[in-house]
Amino acid sequence: MDFGFITPHAVTDLHVIPVKTGEMLAVLPAAHPLAHAEKVPIGELTKEPFILLEEGQFSEPVNAFHAAGLEPDIKYTIHDDYAIMTMVEAGLGVSILAELMLRRTNFNIACLPIDPPVYRSLAVAYKDSLPIASKYFIDYLLEHAAELP
Repeated sequence: MDFGFITPHAVTDLHVIPVKTGEMLAVLPAAHPLAHAEKVPIGELTKEPFILLEEGQFSEPVNAFHAAGLEPDIKYTIHDDYAIMTMVEAGLGVSILAELMLRRTNFNIACLPIDPPVYRSLAVAYKDSLPIASKYFIDYLLEHAAELP
């Protein structure tokens, strides 16, 4: 593998090139009392079973809870965004996922901004050197980062 996309704060032994920052949204069942709110206070998410996306040692949602002096009630830790959306749709809990993942979903869920906002950074990471084709791709990606969703 030449390179990968990663949260830059999650690694220390790789070269990291920041690409974009995106908002994360609260994911609630469609019938949830807050499903039609303008924003979801982060503290409200601690009152529900929380479904955490497994991302290794670093988690933007967990860090956001801790920054607010809160502890989520993590009931499930799942490796797949779509499985989390299915579980939320079934009423098993709430979650926080990247807006980018939630743009084209046909799940019966509510996806709302969080107060205070939660963001995730996306970066390209690689070990030592890059093949020329990978370097050109990353250069192209960085030149067009503003156009990315």
